[in-house]
Parts: sequence; structure tokens; C-alpha cells
Amino acid sequence: MIELLTTQEMGQADRLAIEGGTSGLQLMEAAGGAVAERAMRRTAPGDRVAILCGPGNNGGDGFVAARRLVEAGRQVRLALLGSREGLRGDAATVAGLWEGPVERFSVDMLDGVGLVVDALFGAGLARPLDGEAASIVAAVNEAGRPVLAVDVPSGLDGTTGRAQGPVVRATETITFFRRKPGHLLLPGRSLCGEVSVAEIGISQGVLGAILPQAFVNEPALWRSALAWPQPDGHKYSRGHALVVGGEGWKSGAPRLAAGAALRAGAGLVTIAAPFRALPIYASQLTAVMLAEANNPDGLGDVLADERKNAVLLGPGLGVGAGTAAMVKVALCGRRAIVLDADALTSFEARREDLFAMIAAEAGRDVVLTPHEGEFARLFGKETLTEAPSKLEAARAAARASGAIVVLKGSDTVVAGPDGRAAVNEMSSPFLATAGTGDVLAGIIVGQLAQGVAGFEAAASAVWIHGAAAARRGPGLISEDLQALMPGVLAGLAAGV
Repeated sequence: MIELLTTQEMGQADRLAIEGGTSGLQLMEAAGGAVAERAMRRTAPGDRVAILCGPGNNGGDGFVAARRLVEAGRQVRLALLGSREGLRGDAATVAGLWEGPVERFSVDMLDGVGLVVDALFGAGLARPLDGEAASIVAAVNEAGRPVLAVDVPSGLDGTTGRAQGPVVRATETITFFRRKPGHLLLPGRSLCGEVSVAEIGISQGVLGAILPQAFVNEPALWRSALAWPQPDGHKYSRGHALVVGGEGWKSGAPRLAAGAALRAGAGLVTIAAPFRALPIYASQLTAVMLAEANNPDGLGDVLADERKNAVLLGPGLGVGAGTAAMVKVALCGRRAIVLDADALTSFEARREDLFAMIAAEAGRDVVLTPHEGEFARLFGKETLTEAPSKLEAARAAARASGAIVVLKGSDTVVAGPDGRAAVNEMSSPFLATAGTGDVLAGIIVGQLAQGVAGFEAAASAVWIHGAAAARRGPGLISEDLQALMPGVLAGLAAGV
């Protein structure tokens, strides 16, 4: 289930299912039944459950769940926001099957309950909660009881992951058919708790009509595109990655990137750096080779060897016209390019020049890897703040630049100029330490050197990076990641 559906696309899936012969009432019964099943896993017969229903279909799911939970021996109190007479369609039908009392919410409903089921509002809510709804959310959050949210926590935008007002803090969220971007994008991910997906009778075939362009960044998205050594292969057939480094006192970042490129599978890796810095690099490197590049012309000489088929510029390179000139030289040709850190900031006032250079050579993969600060400097702060979501900001940047954009963070988004995007879930908070971004850039260039296409190279690298960090946990430093990568790669090669 790697597809992510916006609320609009999920509405289309519902409509297609109904057109295919599955009634809306059947979908609601299945959804409410799935909610009840998850609630039963968190409670035992005799436990008290508070179910908070809203005035729409989300509330209808809550009425179904209440009925099923009573049948399973739970003590249920149900509150409805609004009037029973105000319910319409399938929600009114299932409410009519509920034989228990329908209450107006009061704080005492939460006393002693083992679980609160939040069925107030679903993912399509387009306004901040206020009035009585906001008061209910505040009371639920203050009570500190376990909360099972239906579809999304009430108050959260399922498409963007953003909250314009009060939002329920859920322990667990159950959604239907496919997750939505808001389940993965922050702050939505933190507010949803554990997320499970229930099948409710919507055929997988509807995806062919919807053609979703957003995905969970999981191996199923890119595993088949990875390059693995072949019995008749050799190091030259596995590609030659070049990392452009700066002065010796900044050698740590290029060295981290170069080592990661080797671990990712590149057959050869070279660091090109100023002559005076080469002894410092050499003292810390073994398998990584060195080349002299004192200036843009020197880099051009190194790149005259066309076997160097993927280049990374940025880590430890310095900000300024010199770095921008190096980027210009690297972009002359069809080799794959990764631009990170200083290489991005060097075009802060000249982004159109960079985009024109990227566009000058069709069919070449260029990957940009900004964190949010670098993104704002290169693409403009408004691109990030005025976009509906981080996902859409990355897509807009990819379209504008003609490059694959890796907008980094705990919810890293990989976006291509063709509209495809992947939201990363495999991550670790311990990646928030110096040098880990250099390692990520190195993994990407290592994948590109092996001939992996740009989008898949970037998405797989982001996942591998996060999976390696997750294996280490507390105490992680960037140097640990290279040693952790073989275990992650072994799992991918084995198909696990």
C-alpha cells in the first residue's frame, strides 16, 4: 500500500467503488467495523469506551463502531456533535440502528474510559475547529486517555498534514484503503500516532483511474530499479563517482560523502580537491582516490575522463562564486549530478542561472538535496511557506528547477519534475547531527554512478540512510552510518 491519496482522490475512490456496485452504506459498515476491531484490540470486555461522533460520514463510522463494540461486550457512551436529526444519508441510516442513548458531550464522559474513539471530523476538514468542537478537542487532549482516531485526528488536514487550529492528539489512527499525505507529513505524523490501514471493499483497480502521484517511500517503490553487482561485472562497470571537495580544514564532509558512495555500491570513488589539501585528505582515506582540482579549469580536466559518470558538489566546498563556477563546469555534460549544501547556497541570488544550466542538457539526472534553510535560500521562502504542504513545495521546486528535489527533514520529500513524489517514513530523530546530510548526498551519488535513475536513486538513498540510522539509535554520529549500511543493503538484496 505505497500509494498516498489526497482527500480529493480518496473521494474519487469512494465514488468509483459505489459506481462499481458497492454501496456507500456497505463502505460505512466496513469502515465502522474496522474501527471497532482496532478498538477491541485496545480494550477488554467490560471496559468503558467513549465514542465522539461528528455530523458527517466520519460520525457515521463512529455509530457503526459503537454498535459493534456493544455487541462485543464493551460499555459505550456515544456523544454527537450536532443533532441526530441533522444527520444525512448513510450516516443517518447507521445512526438509526444505534439503540443506545445519544448524548451531548460532557467532560465526565471521559472519566474512567479505557479508550476514546475520535469520529468527529475526517480528513477533508478545510477549516480550523472552533466553538464546541474546539472545546471537545481540548477536553480530550487534557484527559490524557488513549485515543483512536477515525481517518485522521479531528482538526488535521489529511492532504497537507497541517493543522490550522486545535487537533486531537491520537494514540492510534485507523484510515481506509490507502493512507493520505497528512499521515506522514509533519506535524500530522506526530499527531496520528500509530497508523493502520483497513480494506473496506474498494477495489485496487480504482487506482488505475486515479493515477496517484504521491507514494510512501518504501522499497516497493524503487527496489526493482536498484543495481547489484553481476557475476561478469567489475569495478569499472559499477560506475565512478566524483566528490568535489574543498580546503583541508573542511575535508570531513567530502570524506563522509565519498565513503558513503563506496558503501552504496559505486565501483570507484574519487575526491577532487585543491593540491594543498590533498595530504590532509590522503591521511584519512584508503579506498577513496584523490585528484587535483584547484579551480574550475582543474575540475574540467578531471572530468575529461568520461568514466567519472556521477558528481557530487557541495559538502565542504564553500559558498561563493568559485563554487558556482565549479557547478557550471560539472553541469557541462550528460553525467548525473548531485548538488548539496554550499553548491545550493552559492546560487541564492542566481537561481535562474542554475535552472538554465540544468535545463541545457536533456535526459540528465540532477538531484538537489536542500534542508529547509537551503531550500528557502534557493527557491524563496515563500515557496515553502505559501505552498499547501511540504509535499507541494517540493513538487513546485522540482518543476521550477527541472531537477529531482530532496527536501530534507524528519518527513523528507523526494519530488521529480514529472510530479512523482515520495514521502519518507523510515527515519530516526538521531539523524539530527552534523554530517549526516553529507552521508545522504554520498549515497545518492553512489546510486547514480551505478546507473540508477535519478528519482529512484534519491528515494532509495533517503530510505537506506534512515534505515541505517534506525539500526543504531541513541548515540548515532554520522561516521556510524557507513558501517551500518551493509546490513541494510543486505536486507534489500535478499528482498526483506
